[in-house]
Amino acid sequence: MATRSFPVQGAGLGLRRAHLGPLLIDIPDEIGFVEVAPENWLGAGGRLGHAFERIVERVPLVCHGLLLNLGGPDPIDIAFLQRLKPFLDRHQVRCYGDHMTFCAEAGQLYELLPMPFTQEAVTHMAGRIRLVQDVLERRIAVENASYYCALAHELTELEFITGVLAEADCELLLDVNNVYVNSQNHGGDPLAFLRALPGERIAYAHIAGHLRTDEGLVIDTHGAPVIDPVWQLLEAAYAHFGVFPTLLERDENIPALDEVLAEVRLIRELQQKHQGGAAALAPTRRRA
Repeated sequence: MATRSFPVQGAGLGLRRAHLGPLLIDIPDEIGFVEVAPENWLGAGGRLGHAFERIVERVPLVCHGLLLNLGGPDPIDIAFLQRLKPFLDRHQVRCYGDHMTFCAEAGQLYELLPMPFTQEAVTHMAGRIRLVQDVLERRIAVENASYYCALAHELTELEFITGVLAEADCELLLDVNNVYVNSQNHGGDPLAFLRALPGERIAYAHIAGHLRTDEGLVIDTHGAPVIDPVWQLLEAAYAHFGVFPTLLERDENIPALDEVLAEVRLIRELQQKHQGGAAALAPTRRRA
């Protein structure tokens, strides 16, 4: 990948309530940026809202939503976008996006459900992404999703993803763990899949742990440490595309901050290995 600018730099961490206290005291140097689901923080006040405001004043912020319903049949919630836009602007959010899924039909389902891999679905989702981008007046980054059943296979998963990105002219939030999870559940070579993605559209990436059930199904839980094959896939992505910002997700079984920071440091070490030095990975602090 040719040298290009990214919305953030280095290694990031999903901002969780369990870690607000320590991060209020100090933002460790390992953390180059943090991420939240904006639905959880729009209008937040009191002690939690104050802590959030203080932390994101000192470290770059990206937002990854849960309820945009980019693939669903219900109309895009314009009222929500009109509330979201000033939140993104006020907090100088470097990148915003959601998932290549649907999560509502005649009301929220509160699950990220898979799309059929068809040209009709590509066109449907791409048009909705373009609408969101027009309302927000910014490009968004959409995440390749894990899925556990396929609704239709007119296209491959790869063709579906690349089709949406091209038709919507949006960016990719590359979830490395989801590439691995889908390869385990549905077959295929995760490295070949990853290398075929349009690297020029990567805004940043996610890496996370997962659960393997007794029956062999791999579930994207974000509730365990990252395993070696996923680290290896991330390193292969850096070798192929060049280094891009990467965020550790931990949403369940959340350990102490020191434990998750150990994984954030591993991200930085891989970035340094493939970028040739630590200077370019220094966190970009916004203001004191």
